[in-house]
Amino acid sequence: MSSPAYSRPPAAAGIIPEVIAADLQRVEERLRGELRSREPRLEEIGLHLVGAGGKRIRPLVVVLGFHAAAGGIGRARRDDATEVAVALELIHSATLLHDDIIDGSELRRGRASAVQAFGVADTLVAGDFLFCRAFALCARFEADVIRWAAQACVALTEGEMLQARFRRNPAVTFADYLEIVERKTAVLFATGARTAAHLAGASATVTEALARAGRHLGMAFQMQDDLLDVDGALASTGKPPGLDLRDGNPSLPIVLGLQLDPRLRALFAVPAPSIADVEEAIARLRAAGVLDTVRGHVQRELDAGLAALSQLPASEASRALVELTRALATRAG
Repeated sequence: MSSPAYSRPPAAAGIIPEVIAADLQRVEERLRGELRSREPRLEEIGLHLVGAGGKRIRPLVVVLGFHAAAGGIGRARRDDATEVAVALELIHSATLLHDDIIDGSELRRGRASAVQAFGVADTLVAGDFLFCRAFALCARFEADVIRWAAQACVALTEGEMLQARFRRNPAVTFADYLEIVERKTAVLFATGARTAAHLAGASATVTEALARAGRHLGMAFQMQDDLLDVDGALASTGKPPGLDLRDGNPSLPIVLGLQLDPRLRALFAVPAPSIADVEEAIARLRAAGVLDTVRGHVQRELDAGLAALSQLPASEASRALVELTRALATRAG
């Protein structure tokens, strides 16, 4: 399969400098290369997910972060930044395969999920394969980079277990939600941003600022994703609305709504909610007014990310990072 042009994040088209677009195209090519295996089934499953596209926002944060922290284009470790971007996207893809097994997801990126197309056992092994490929790439780097990647993976597993503890549990709190998102989503954004700054040879101040920006970007990204599960459209998101309600996952609208509506607490605790249950829960979330509250939380995270980005040297790449951050507030998929 030939390598497609990378998918620009929604609302961000036109803000990516051409030299960085070239790096992202290289990321796409390297991703395809890392999916090759002596076992065709592993490659087929990997291509099924990765080949479906996706926003590639984690690689974008790494590549933009590297150039922004370097204060310009063409620094010595540019190829290393590309490899880190590939490794993090492989880790992310591995977690998607495993998440689809856990949730029994039917759709991913607008097509049948891997678990639907290939079964639980092969999808599980393919996720392990992608994790191994990611750490084979990380092995070329210094100890700090390897340690950060490993710590991120530990946080991902802890976040998955924490989320499982609160699945269909109306006792979940906003603080619990923040901890889940910190571990399951924000950690990869922060790790990518920190590693990008490190590879660029940035100062400790710039490195920490970029890591903070990555964390806030990741938090906002997940909160917006949660919002779209209630307020989005299949054509834009690639998945039907209400999946978090169906699967019992404590998304932000649900967590906020549970505090306001006893009926919603009862619906969230149902082991196997019907379509009617999910539709009722969505209607109650919309009526409760929590979606505007979620939008407020998204904006606060983005504002904090923008404040951190203000400490970066002015450049085409840093301006693109700022525009990407702003665009997340209005993404529809």
